[in-house]
Amino acid sequence: MEKEKKIRIGIMGAGTMGNGIAVISAINGHDVIVFDNNTQVLEKAKNESIKAIENLHSKNKLQDKNPQEVTSKMYYESDLGMFGICNLIVEAIVEDLTIKQVCYSQLEQLVPDNCIIGSNTSSLSIASLSSSLKNPSRFLGIHFFNPPVVMKLVEIIPSLLTDIKIVVQVRDLLQSWGKTTVLAKDTPGFIVNRIARPFYTEALRILDEGIADTSTIDWAMKEIGGFKMGPFELMDLIGNDVNYKVTESIFEQSYFEARFKPSITQKRLVEAKMLGKKTGRGFYDYSQETQKSPNTDRKLGAKIFNRILAQLINEAADSLLYGIATKEDIDLAMQLGVNYPKGLLKWADEVGIDNIVTQLKTLLDEYGEERYRISPMLKRMAARGWKFYM
Repeated sequence: MEKEKKIRIGIMGAGTMGNGIAVISAINGHDVIVFDNNTQVLEKAKNESIKAIENLHSKNKLQDKNPQEVTSKMYYESDLGMFGICNLIVEAIVEDLTIKQVCYSQLEQLVPDNCIIGSNTSSLSIASLSSSLKNPSRFLGIHFFNPPVVMKLVEIIPSLLTDIKIVVQVRDLLQSWGKTTVLAKDTPGFIVNRIARPFYTEALRILDEGIADTSTIDWAMKEIGGFKMGPFELMDLIGNDVNYKVTESIFEQSYFEARFKPSITQKRLVEAKMLGKKTGRGFYDYSQETQKSPNTDRKLGAKIFNRILAQLINEAADSLLYGIATKEDIDLAMQLGVNYPKGLLKWADEVGIDNIVTQLKTLLDEYGEERYRISPMLKRMAARGWKFYM
């Protein structure tokens, strides 16, 4: 992809994420071709993009453009051959490795040799995805967050074979759109989905132990921790099927790392199709006008919050130790990607790394489980009295 003034972008998949990426591309002046083999999905996506663009215009968020100017740049096609005139393709289809690989093989036969191919995958291996390509150097992960028009963060994930020039070009392009990019190593879950796992898995463990119910755990994380949403509210919003699948994928790809172990409780909800808000029932029953009131005992709330925070910081420290991202990108990603009130490594400095180590040691001694194994990074820093930030 050269530095053309007009870069034509192809979006594979007209679902929520694909259509959102298409809208932000068009707002930034690019002609966009949205492909889907389901014509009904295409028509729905087209209508939704028009509404979204008009809504943004009413809020003065169209960069001084009128809605017609933006929508005129968006083309919805069921013919994959139209991607032959694109400079950048972003795939945003179902999270299935085999299906994605088949699509890339077809795509490579159609697009120009200098066309960059990116995947919006949230957890699959970039190296595995690119293995179906004859030229994997043109491929990388470009992970937007939902909704793409609103969320500033984009994770850029090169594989071992990605040309570094491609990484620079994509970062420059996205930053010209006003996006904040972070660079992540090609590891399960990248930055955000990896480090955020304990927010869900530890909350589920606390629920399973009967320490507190869902409303109390959510209250503790919001009231004591300052999070915008509690873990059970967030799982219901994301969809328990989606959230469980990401956890399962990261768990399996990490050779069954205990900190990522999925919950049987959430699995049963998925099996019962209690997926959250989209089905009307998940951890909460959305047919009810009011939900069960939480136990607002602040001592209990602090216990819940401290336990989950310690696990989050533990994962953030391990991610830094293994070079998944820089400390700055880790903290930035967690604030912008999942709206955490603070960067986790800065939070560790404030709480005291020695206090986090003590909390984790207490849990490890009590349970004797690998999920509470203390990151060597935390142990070394606590022993030396160091902080992540000077």
